[in-house]
Amino acid sequence: MFTRKRAVLIYLLPGLLGLTLFYIVPFVGGVWYSLTDGSYKNAFVWLDNYRNIWKNQMFLLGLKNTLLLSAICTPLVWALSFGVSVLLNRLKPGGAFFRNSVLMPYLMPSSAMLLIWLVLFDYGGGVNRIVQALGFARVSWLEGAALRIPVILMFVWKNLGFSVVIFLAALQAIPEPLYEYARLEGAGFFKQAFHVTLPMVVPSAFLVFVLSWINAFKIFKEVYFIGGAYPDESVYTLQNYMNNMFGKLNYQNVTTAAYSFALIVFAIFGLLFLLQRRLLKNLS
Repeated sequence: MFTRKRAVLIYLLPGLLGLTLFYIVPFVGGVWYSLTDGSYKNAFVWLDNYRNIWKNQMFLLGLKNTLLLSAICTPLVWALSFGVSVLLNRLKPGGAFFRNSVLMPYLMPSSAMLLIWLVLFDYGGGVNRIVQALGFARVSWLEGAALRIPVILMFVWKNLGFSVVIFLAALQAIPEPLYEYARLEGAGFFKQAFHVTLPMVVPSAFLVFVLSWINAFKIFKEVYFIGGAYPDESVYTLQNYMNNMFGKLNYQNVTTAAYSFALIVFAIFGLLFLLQRRLLKNLS
């Protein structure tokens, strides 16, 4: 006879099996690979791979660019999505149309999105025509260090809509009497946004910040499709490095780089979590 506890375990079993096979086993296998020498004997070298990876110039270049791009893209997505969501929340006629329009880039296939941006930033494309009309010389946006600008703009454009949806859900949950009281006290639009709206959406704001940062860490296909496997040094990311090592069947470097970066990510998100807790404590 099935008890309730046994029935719950049976329902959880497929999910637990999938978690074990597709997440836990590869994770443990990756740790094991990162501690071996890659020979047919797979001899343990303990932390030698980690010491070597932190001396590898291409790894350090990819790590630096990944952290730099994420530090630029994340605040941009956060600030723009908050501002757009506040405006859309107050826009009653046509609000649904604009909300759907903002979300469209997020739903577009990456290949289609990249084609649009390639046409725009081509040497004879629309962006350079505007630059020329303003009296400046055309720029090779898809080559060299200038490639960083289209990559950042593509990321912001694609990820803005999803963040706006999260902010809008939080904004629509704020009681309207709070705004009415603020208006009676003489607060204008910007004072309401910073003194009423922002404190009420702190948990959602933290979620948007974390998700944007995670997505920024994964910037790769934009760079790869435009710049190839070995793009300009200014946009060579950690995923470029790991992709190249994987192509050379150097699994030790791939796993070592991945777990080294994971430690950095955990440290960053740990600090962000502590910051959120302190902020919520001060607001309560």
